[in-house]
Amino acid sequence: MQITTKLKGWMQVVVVVVVASLVAACGGGGGSSNNSGGDGISSLPAGPTQQPIAAGAANTVAITVDKGLKNVINIPTVSVRICTPGSTANCQVIDHVQLDTGSYGLRIVSTALALALPVTQVNGSQQLAECTSFADGFTWGSVRTADVTIGQKQAPSLPVQIIGDLSAASVPTTCTGVPENTVDDLRVNGILGIGVMPNDCGTTCLTASSSNYYGCIGNNCTRTAVTTGVQVTNPVPKFTGDNNGVIVQLPPVSNTGAASAQGTLVFGINTQSNNTLMAAQTFLSDPAGDLPGSTFNGNPAVALFDTGSNGNFFDDSTLAACGSNEPGFYCPPAAQTRPFTVKGSGSASATVNMNVVSAATLIASGTNFAFNDLAGQGIRAGWVDLGLPFFFGRHVYLGMNQSASGGAAPFIAF
Repeated sequence: MQITTKLKGWMQVVVVVVVASLVAACGGGGGSSNNSGGDGISSLPAGPTQQPIAAGAANTVAITVDKGLKNVINIPTVSVRICTPGSTANCQVIDHVQLDTGSYGLRIVSTALALALPVTQVNGSQQLAECTSFADGFTWGSVRTADVTIGQKQAPSLPVQIIGDLSAASVPTTCTGVPENTVDDLRVNGILGIGVMPNDCGTTCLTASSSNYYGCIGNNCTRTAVTTGVQVTNPVPKFTGDNNGVIVQLPPVSNTGAASAQGTLVFGINTQSNNTLMAAQTFLSDPAGDLPGSTFNGNPAVALFDTGSNGNFFDDSTLAACGSNEPGFYCPPAAQTRPFTVKGSGSASATVNMNVVSAATLIASGTNFAFNDLAGQGIRAGWVDLGLPFFFGRHVYLGMNQSASGGAAPFIAF
């Protein structure tokens, strides 16, 4: 079993950080407990208890949290169907694709894909490629076009990234760090980014100097400006109907964890009888879906809602760090709770209780892979990443950013 975290890149798309062995226990010490007796798990405040609706409707797809391909905890995955554009026969279903509300667009590892998809060309005859920056490395691969179906919803002619399909010799010098272009590196067959942004780069990549994209002739690749029409694209806004947002629904799990959890991803908000907005609070977000008006430990904070992060991540010096066995995670001697006030650009606010149990305690059984109380140290000062633990027992709504076309502003609701 492994712990691995994946956080959204602050200027890029996704970040994968911290790979750790889950065999030995981590050290304790430091921090005062909000609970009494033993590890304190039994006295943690109760979490949310909403149950997911059954998957099966045309605007739904099943979410699975289990040991996956590489025995990694808190990794939600779905299956996607990829076809060559215009074909209903030349198709492939790719399973174990990570569901990520903190990024935008579909990325498939090349070794998991048996189809030959058409290459996107730019600047005349150059092959379009993208370097996606990570905290501990990068992914590199071409941009191609596919008809993508998730559940029964199709996004035709969608630009997608194929990770690891280009020669290592083609990696530009401006793409730095450790290459992470295989299933062994990512621990999934791909990443499905369904956050609130329609594209992974938007207007930033309209200028070559700030672009993630490269035009390649053979192994010679040069950074290039690209329009949003060829950027790796969020499939949800490309659906015909049920395309204004998503609802992530995961069941509640015990504070000691569960072997697996089965949830449902619902497409559309207020477009069908099964996706009515029934959240207690709705928060207007920034264009990326974050809530910059939040408060943690009395200080201003930005709230990030990210199923692609397998823990809640925030800075708190009173919580004991695990050390070398589970680097980056907290291992307090007794279970604790940290309140977090989330607030967007409107007046709505709510307090989220983030339960924290020692990562070493949680993974000691070796058989549980779904946890609602795994937490670790923040990646960027002033940010609180509400990762997968936040989503258990909740219906979390993400309203797509439609403002560029005169539509609705993005929002988060739960």
